[in-house]
Amino acid sequence: MDTNVLRLTSIFTRKQSCKSLSFISSSKNLTKPNSPFQARTLCMSSNNNNNSSNKDSFNEATFESQRLTLDSKARETMAETAKRELKEDPRAWKWEIRKRVWDLMETENIAQNPRPVHHRIPNFVEAAFAAKKLGELEVFQGAKCVKVNPDSPQKQVRFLTLSEGKKLLTPQPRLRTGFFSVLEASNLTLGTINEACTSVGVAKYGRPIGLDEKIKVDLIVIGSVAVDPNTGARLGKGEGFAELEYGMLRYMGAIDNTTLVVTSVHDRQLVDDIPVEKLLIHDVPVDIICTPTQVIFTNTTIPKPQGIYWEKLSREKLGQIWILRELKSRIELETGQKLPSGPSEKLPPTARRKR
Repeated sequence: MDTNVLRLTSIFTRKQSCKSLSFISSSKNLTKPNSPFQARTLCMSSNNNNNSSNKDSFNEATFESQRLTLDSKARETMAETAKRELKEDPRAWKWEIRKRVWDLMETENIAQNPRPVHHRIPNFVEAAFAAKKLGELEVFQGAKCVKVNPDSPQKQVRFLTLSEGKKLLTPQPRLRTGFFSVLEASNLTLGTINEACTSVGVAKYGRPIGLDEKIKVDLIVIGSVAVDPNTGARLGKGEGFAELEYGMLRYMGAIDNTTLVVTSVHDRQLVDDIPVEKLLIHDVPVDIICTPTQVIFTNTTIPKPQGIYWEKLSREKLGQIWILRELKSRIELETGQKLPSGPSEKLPPTARRKR
């Protein structure tokens, strides 16, 4: 949901001098992985020599089937949330804008598969043209590491990132099975780069990283449902994962206020009625918008989130994302203070992934 974010003040920032820790070895009090996929993630993070045997046992059909099932359940839950919030929540205006854009894209046949685009970061016609314009940006050309969301309309951006020899950082689906994965063109062949741009390919060829990974992200690419070119205000699909990912990267020291945020959308996703005064402290604005026909520099004055906002993160969301549980435990151990939790919410069940 929109409130799924965290807060981390400056005194809790990651100490650069700390020794690298494994994903779960920093304390025996930290939450341990609760699925075979998580255990494999930890193993891969600490020992890349096992990559070959892991790939051999990777079941693509099972992975994709479970991913689609869980995504369907998540969209159903988002639809229920939208219906409820339209009636009783002061944030209903966000769902009204989202629904208007989703409806318009379907009605005008701008939408591309997967359809319907409701409760998704919507894929759109000529998404590759928007990606091409993004790829021509000076900030993209100069970037060595680009973080790109895993959604369909940004697949070509992921392809450009790898094909131009850059490091690609992409989150694992809904952060439910791990954290981020890193892909590098040097570890891929011409025949596998395209597959590596899919969810299956990320799981197959990516190297999962932990909170102690020393990485610098030069550019962030995120998907959007609607974006205001006049202010840089953005709406995602309503789950809050872009904000979670941004906050985690701030904790790691991988990004700062100067790291530009870019989105690629269809021209019909541009709106002028996102009220800046109603945005929440964790909402991530965009600096540049790329559409199939134009590039817009928003010169946004909306402040970017400074970290992670724990009082907005529900216990249910925390229970589903084990990397967040590790981070919370780590901060509480470092500070000796118990962090707050946000209001309760209904979440779809997670899926176990057999490898």
